[in-house]
Amino acid sequence: MPAKKGKPSGTPRKRRGVKLEPTDLGPKDLAVVVMPDEIHDLAAAVERDGGAVLATYREPLGGHIVLLCALPIDRVAPTPFQRDVSDAHVRRLTQAMDKTKRFLDPVIAVREERASADGDEADARKVYWIPNGYHRLTALQELGAKTLLALLVPETAVAYQILALNIEKAHNLRERALGVARMYRDLIGTNRKTEREDSLALEFEEAALPTLGFAYEKRPRLSGGAYHPVLRKADTWIEKPLATALAEREARAAALIELDDAVGAVVDKLKKRGFQSPYLRPFVIARVNPLRFMKGKPPAVEDLLADMTKRARGMNVDRIKAEDVARTGGPPEGAE
Repeated sequence: MPAKKGKPSGTPRKRRGVKLEPTDLGPKDLAVVVMPDEIHDLAAAVERDGGAVLATYREPLGGHIVLLCALPIDRVAPTPFQRDVSDAHVRRLTQAMDKTKRFLDPVIAVREERASADGDEADARKVYWIPNGYHRLTALQELGAKTLLALLVPETAVAYQILALNIEKAHNLRERALGVARMYRDLIGTNRKTEREDSLALEFEEAALPTLGFAYEKRPRLSGGAYHPVLRKADTWIEKPLATALAEREARAAALIELDDAVGAVVDKLKKRGFQSPYLRPFVIARVNPLRFMKGKPPAVEDLLADMTKRARGMNVDRIKAEDVARTGGPPEGAE
């Protein structure tokens, strides 16, 4: 078969509507040797505010000057148009920072002196706006930090433009699971491969995600959201080094795909009988899930998946009624 024609492997993709022509600045061209007057004035203002300019450089795309600064945290505030923080997200950040004892992700900031609308002196002191990083700021505040690292942009208009770079869409289940799976494999390639899987619970979030991630690698269109509630109750951390636990985790993913095959066969039979509900897959999974009748600790996830697969293969679709499916409700098949 002749090879498909196209761009050579590794050729950057040209996105429709993107007109940017980046600068020709090389790594050694990014340092700012002589600061323009307006940048010098901004750096002096940072010093007066109790902060410190740690470095000044040109960003490589447009050649704009940026200041890496250490800012007093009590002089920083989110832009007024920023969305509310997620408590769950802040909790995850504080836990991660508590474990790593590091803050390595500077926020974007602009210096914006303006009078407080209600005359509040404390609010008037907050002259640094951050159009992104509200969660990071809140986490640092909760941890009692006194200083925030920021990339200070001289042009205050960027505080509004930055929203285009700050599309904080919550990752869906598939993205989260695949991210964990990739992290899992990457760690095995490092000297951390001897760490036990259960010691990385913070990094991997929950035990169900590695299983789902490895399953998504094999079956990208897997309706993981339909199986997630089952795995969340039964899947557990493996108390073995990552390099050893990988085979066991992949076996769980294979068992999940085997269950999905059995469930899919039942769904196909129901469709042939005329059922067209978007809830067919969740309905079948609910029917073969024994956890709804169990109390106490669930069985091992391997045993549970094998049992559900057996139940699905033995399911008699001729006994299913339309009203049974209608009562299932819930999100449409594949929703996550």
